[in-house]
Amino acid sequence: MDKNKRNIVYISLLVFGLGVTYFMANSVVPNVLITLTRAAPSKKISLENSYVLGAKILAKADGVDKGLINIFIMDNDGKGISGKTVLLKGDPENSNLSAVSDSDGRASFEIVSTKVGQFEVKAEVGGVELPRGVKVTFRN
Repeated sequence: MDKNKRNIVYISLLVFGLGVTYFMANSVVPNVLITLTRAAPSKKISLENSYVLGAKILAKADGVDKGLINIFIMDNDGKGISGKTVLLKGDPENSNLSAVSDSDGRASFEIVSTKVGQFEVKAEVGGVELPRGVKVTFRN
C-alpha cells in the first residue's frame, strides 16, 4: 500500500472516530447522566384507577354487625400506592373515618350502624373524592 492510500485510510479512521466521539458526547452521555441523577418519580394517584369496593355491604343495623369497605389507591400503572391517608365519607354513624393505605394501596374500614337504611359511601384522598363509591345497606 502506498503512502497516500495509507494516509487516506488514517484520515478516514480519524474522522470516523471523531464523529463517534461527538455523537457519544452529545447524545448518549447526557442521557445517561440525566437518568443517573434524576430523582425517583413520586407515585401520583390516579383517580380513574383507584376504586371503592364493598366486601360486605349488607349488615344488620344492630351496632355490632359490620360492613367492610376496601378502598384501593392506585397509580397510573395500576399499582397500589402505600402511605396515603384515606377518608371514608357517608358512613351512617361516624363521619370521616380514616385509614392509611398499605403496600397494595388498600385502606380497609369496618363500619357499623344502628340506623336502618342504604348509605352511599365514598372515599377521599389528598382532599379529592374518588369518583365512584359503593352503597351499604343496614337492615333490621
